[in-house]
Amino acid sequence: MDNRGALRREPSRIVERMSEAERLSTSKYLSLTTFKKDGTPVATPVWVARDGERLVVITDPNSGKAKRLRNGSDVRLAPCDMRGRITGDSIDGTAVLLDEVGTQRVMKLIGKRYGLLYKVMALTEKLRRRTDGSVGIEITPGTTAG
Repeated sequence: MDNRGALRREPSRIVERMSEAERLSTSKYLSLTTFKKDGTPVATPVWVARDGERLVVITDPNSGKAKRLRNGSDVRLAPCDMRGRITGDSIDGTAVLLDEVGTQRVMKLIGKRYGLLYKVMALTEKLRRRTDGSVGIEITPGTTAG
């Protein structure tokens, strides 16, 4: 019997068993859509790392997405390219801004995933702005607040 047929079918079985956190974290970028007070969606491509069954991203605490998350935790998530073009199915989720300890954990996870590129970006951001630092965002895919 020829085993090539079995090998061809195997990748599809693996994808079927992936959790949403796994599926979304395999993409280099995540489209994170947050919502304005009037419900208008605003999508932003972000770096993403997986933390168990949750996803984490890092941002400026004064960014639009951080401000919108202070008003509501509902988000929409989809894999995307660096320009924000969606490359896969989207899913709803909830997101929360993290405290300093949580943010440090997120920075380590993002740094581990993106390596030298993250270190260069972090240094650039530190020199360019920011005495405010960064804030971590923890996202639970497949849930909604309301």
